[in-house]
Amino acid sequence: MDNKPKPAGARPQQRGGARPENKDQHRINNHIRAREVRLVGDNVEQGVYSLQEALRLADELELDLIEISPNAEPPVCKILDYQKYLYQQKKRQKEQKAKAAKVVVKEIRFGPQTDEHDYNFKLKHAMEFLKEGAKVKAYVFFKGRSILFKEQGEVLLLRFVNDLDEYGKAENMPVLEGKRMIIMIAPKKK
Repeated sequence: MDNKPKPAGARPQQRGGARPENKDQHRINNHIRAREVRLVGDNVEQGVYSLQEALRLADELELDLIEISPNAEPPVCKILDYQKYLYQQKKRQKEQKAKAAKVVVKEIRFGPQTDEHDYNFKLKHAMEFLKEGAKVKAYVFFKGRSILFKEQGEVLLLRFVNDLDEYGKAENMPVLEGKRMIIMIAPKKK
C-alpha cells in the first residue's frame, strides 16, 4: 500500500480502464462492445465494418469512433471528434428548448356570490390574458358553508367560459377539487 500524501484535489484512479457511464455519454473507441458496427457520416464510406476496422479508420483520420445508436443491430457509429460531437449535441438541445412553447397560466378567483362588477372586471382581465396567448385557470373558492352553493359556482364558471367564447375555449367541464371548482380555458389559435 502506498502511504504518500495525495495532493489536494487529486482524483482517485479508475481501475480496469472503465469509465463512468452517464446517460448522456456515449461509448467511444475501445469502450464499444459490439463485434460489428454500422458506420455513417460524411468522412467515411457507409456500411457494416468489424470493430477493429472501424477503429483503424478512426485512428487514420485522428478522430474518435462514437457509438450513436447502441440499440440498433449492429450498433450505429460515427467517426468524429468526440468533444465537437458533445458540443453539437448541447447546442441542438439548447435550440430545441428555446423552440419549445412556454405555456403561461393565469389564475382568476371567484367567490360563489361574486357580484356583477367584480365579474366584469375579472372577465376583462381574462380576455387580455387569452389575447396574449396565456391559459386561464378560473376557479370558484368555497369558504366554510358556501360549499352548499356548488351549483352557483358551476353556473358562474360556465357563464364565464361562454362570455370568453370568442377568445378561448374550455379544456374541460368545471371540476370540484376540495374547496375549489376549477376550469381551464385555452386561447383560440389565430
